Amino acid sequence: MKKRKTPSLTPVLRGRDAWIARLKAGETVAFREGGNSMTPRIKSRQKCTYVPVSSVDDVKIGDAVFCRVGGSYFTHLITAIRGDEVQISNNHGHVNGWTKIDNVFGRVVKIEN
Repeated sequence: MKKRKTPSLTPVLRGRDAWIARLKAGETVAFREGGNSMTPRIKSRQKCTYVPVSSVDDVKIGDAVFCRVGGSYFTHLITAIRGDEVQISNNHGHVNGWTKIDNVFGRVVKIEN
């Protein structure tokens, strides 16, 4: 009698959920995001490499980070730090808002052409 393969109960993560899970696990990740809010520093679909962020000590004003503000996810700039919160803005001066450092998943360390 053949053994039946048991389906995996672990969901397969893709895209943003996979990037976040890998960063939270301490891995370095690289991916491309669309949009022009970070031009000319980062162009649309330009590949960026991110290292994990676990505390406010891992970032400084001016760093580009992958984060969540409200219900939206961005690679944007840290423009201010207040305790365990950071202010997130695009490269054109628009402020997206404040978020806890727990919502900052990775810091850009490399931008490829």
